[in-house]
Amino acid sequence: MTAAARRVRTALSDGPMAVRDFRLLLAGQLSSTIGDFCYAVALPWLVLSGDGGTVLLGTVLACYGIPRVLTIPLGGVVADRFGGRRVMLVTDLVRAAAVGSLAVTTALTGTPGLVHLAPVAVVLGACSGVFIPSSYTLLPALLPKDDLGRGNALSTMVNQVGGLLGPTVGGALVAGFGAVPALTVDAVSFLVSAFVLARMRTGRKAAPEEAAHPSGAPEPQGPSFREVLRGGRLLHVVLVVALVCNLAFNGTIEVALPELAHQRMGATGYGILLTCLSVGGLAGSLVAARSRTVKSPAYLFAALAVVMGVALAAVPFAGGLAGAAVCVVVYAVASGWQNIVVVTMLQVWSPPALIGRVMSLVMLAVMGTFPVSVAVAGFGVSHLGAAPFFPVAGAAIALSVVGALSSRTFRGHRAGTEYVSSAGATGPAAGTGPPAPPVVPPAAPAVAGDGTGEDPPRHPPVTGVPSVHSTRQWQDSSQESQG
Repeated sequence: MTAAARRVRTALSDGPMAVRDFRLLLAGQLSSTIGDFCYAVALPWLVLSGDGGTVLLGTVLACYGIPRVLTIPLGGVVADRFGGRRVMLVTDLVRAAAVGSLAVTTALTGTPGLVHLAPVAVVLGACSGVFIPSSYTLLPALLPKDDLGRGNALSTMVNQVGGLLGPTVGGALVAGFGAVPALTVDAVSFLVSAFVLARMRTGRKAAPEEAAHPSGAPEPQGPSFREVLRGGRLLHVVLVVALVCNLAFNGTIEVALPELAHQRMGATGYGILLTCLSVGGLAGSLVAARSRTVKSPAYLFAALAVVMGVALAAVPFAGGLAGAAVCVVVYAVASGWQNIVVVTMLQVWSPPALIGRVMSLVMLAVMGTFPVSVAVAGFGVSHLGAAPFFPVAGAAIALSVVGALSSRTFRGHRAGTEYVSSAGATGPAAGTGPPAPPVVPPAAPAVAGDGTGEDPPRHPPVTGVPSVHSTRQWQDSSQESQG
């Protein structure tokens, strides 16, 4: 047996890959991600090929985004009450029916209008919002705590592979056969995900929380979430930057980019640009993983934002598909690296007992901008054209982060610094121990994308927050694609 074969055998017999349900999860996740990106190409092409134009596209995406945000709190409640796997399975089946009905309608009518597209978007958005909290509960139910880090890494890698394959497959299907086959692939991917979830035996492998504290003694009291919200200046700055960047970015990628490609590059070119987002995001994550921890992450964060802004602004003026692809890759590399910088910064800074709530707040702020961003972009592109939208968005991204440097708290933040309460209480003493190395935030192993793509919302990245198939500005790290 060769050394390579021995390594493969060891990988499959040890750690997360030794768990049957985890292997099923990865298979379903790959299928779902590819389906999500097929939908991400098919939907804008379907809308832009009719009479509705960018206004209709922005409206449909808003119909998806608003229910998604509103149902996220409900998703947490039903996941806790009925179990995450069961909720995910039901939402996958509902989304398969919704996307399948759109494929049938498109095949029969040619180009569906708002009356057909809006209800499907609402159903997909609502199911996605319920799905996201549920997806965060699955991996801990499959793996022991010692394997969660490796499991999240493997899950993210599978998502990124799907992000590389999906847009190309979707672009080829739409260019060669129209939107119906791409929509059908997405509907089938939800069914595959539901089948995988049904086959799982989610006996809880991870050790219960009580095992960490066998005495049952309460944890030492730290700062409250309300106190962190009031006094956390670093969190305030990050939230403002997240809001501005996503307002600028989401509409540009979801509305202006498909319109630009529709005018100049064709469906295959659009698929190539989405693939470049995934390639660049993966490269950015690898760069961050191999880089040394910087003492002043705020300055690196700002420098990467400037690179992102310049690259995004240059997309329409870079000389066609090849130049646009280079700009998108540069943007995505900087965005992928920046995601790791800001997530690591927040994870180290946040009190250990409040990391989940801090990151949830950032994520909700990020996702809440989506419907506003795409609606504004729809009208803006309709009146100004696609090309002028890119430099405006690029300038907003660069200036928002450079402006953040005017905050002494943000500018003076040092790697390894932890939150200090106004009363002088802290989590682990600030600055104790070596700075935490850049790590990819744990991504919830959602099997199926939300049919959005963020993800419609099914594309890759968001900037500065846990991101999964992400090169997309401040995107959520639930493993579901956006659609």
